[in-house]
Order: sequence, then structure tokens, then C-alpha cells
Amino acid sequence: MLDRVDRMLLAVRNRAAAATTFADVLGAEKVREDRLGAPYNARRSVVQAGDSEFELLEPDGEGLVSQHIEAWREGIFAAGFSTSDLPEIAHRLENAKLQFAYQGNQLWIEPDQTRGMRTVLQQSEKRHRVGQISGLYEVTNVVSDHEEAASFYTSAFGLDASQFAPIKSDVYGYIGTLTLFDPPAKLDRIEITQITEPARAMGRFHARRSDSVYMCYAETDNVRAISERLEANDARYEPFGDDMGLFVHPSALAGMLMGVSLTNVGWRWSGRPELAPARAK
Repeated sequence: MLDRVDRMLLAVRNRAAAATTFADVLGAEKVREDRLGAPYNARRSVVQAGDSEFELLEPDGEGLVSQHIEAWREGIFAAGFSTSDLPEIAHRLENAKLQFAYQGNQLWIEPDQTRGMRTVLQQSEKRHRVGQISGLYEVTNVVSDHEEAASFYTSAFGLDASQFAPIKSDVYGYIGTLTLFDPPAKLDRIEITQITEPARAMGRFHARRSDSVYMCYAETDNVRAISERLEANDARYEPFGDDMGLFVHPSALAGMLMGVSLTNVGWRWSGRPELAPARAK
């Protein structure tokens, strides 16, 4: 019942500065500003890149956003998904006795109710793409047991486990599950990872944070354009695959680790390599 990876939410010290960073790196455009009430207590600036939104949350008094920054510095606060039937998902959550609350038109689920991933759900809407990316398609939830987590999200969000794809990386040190929402029409999914190499970056993150959101992924038609923007801002990134993609270092994007891949390259590691561009295979 999840439609898209729709948004990422970041806890930041200065939302205006973060919005400028997103504009510089991704060509993002500001779409609105408002405030989140208790228990978050934050001023919110929302910017759009591609057809996805990024919510930049600046503390406005004591609350969960300020606590996040005090504990972990700036970075990913929550992952957001769209659905064509928000009331039905709310009904599923109630039946599963999972707690949630509304902030405006968004349904918020805290990390202690999921598998460490604070989750925001809202009704699907179409947006015209802007900037350098096409949009988000993946959020990574690093967990202690990827099979149990996949079963949980399948039940909670009405996903189809027959569409999922197993994953394994010796380079980054994990095994896991891609909970693909609607393949092959879309790449969108939660990537659920379980550590196999504790000494690697993801393993060190999990040792500090336990089950949590680790990063996100987006697509673009032009990887080189993004790398040029990063270089112009003296920002850190790591390319891969001869313009097939890159990783934007958290220091370059308000504390958020983001992977960016060329359009459809993600199918190469998503169970349908035949859908990837020929030069990416």
C-alpha cells in the first residue's frame, strides 16, 4: 500500500542554510514553511528536488528535534512515504496496535513502533520535477534482523513480499531485503540491511545508533551535473561506476548520506538487472 519514497526529514540547526545547501547541490526549490508542534517543536522549511520533498526541521524549543541534534548532530530525522489510501494504512496500524499521531495531513510513527525508523506517511500527490534529481526511490533501515523487519513492514504497510529482492554486499558488509513496492514499474522500496561486517561504516553506525535510518537514494538523468555542483561547493562525494552514480557525503548535505544513481541503474542490484542500461550491466 506504499506508493513512493516521498520525502526525507532532516534535523538541522539552521533551516535557511540547509535550504541553500539543497539548492546548491540538487537544484532544490523552497515550497513552503510552517511549524511542527509537540513533541517535535520545530520550524519547518520544505524544499523540493525532483518530485520529492525534503523537510528541514530547525528546533523551536525543547522537543524531539532538538534532542536528536544534541544526541547525533544534524542529519536524517525520519523517512516519508506516500500512499494512495492513508485511512486504510491507519486502519492497519490500529489493528496491529501500533501507535501513531497526526501532524496536519501527515501520519507520524515513532521509531519505537517500527524497527528504529521514524516514519511519516501522507496521501500521494503528483508534483512537477525540479532540479537535478528525478526523485527519491530508497531509504535504508539498518536493523538487527532483516527478515523479521521485512515481515513487520509487510504486515504494517500492506506490502507484497513476493515482490521483494534479497541483497548482499561484501563491499559494504551487509545482507538484507529490498521491499520493492511495485516492480518493475517503480524502484521505490525500503532497503532493510543487517550487518555482516561490524568494522565497516554501516556496521559502526549501527553499533552507535542501533536500528535506525541510515541513508537514502535518488535517481538522476545526469550524474555529472551533480558532481560538478558538488565540486563547485568544495563538497565531499564519492563517484562510482564511471558516471553511473555517486555518494554525497553527509557533510555536503546537512548531515544526510545520499546515494544518487543514473536512471534505472538501480535495477542492477534490485533483482532485475535486465532493466538496467546496457553500459551498467
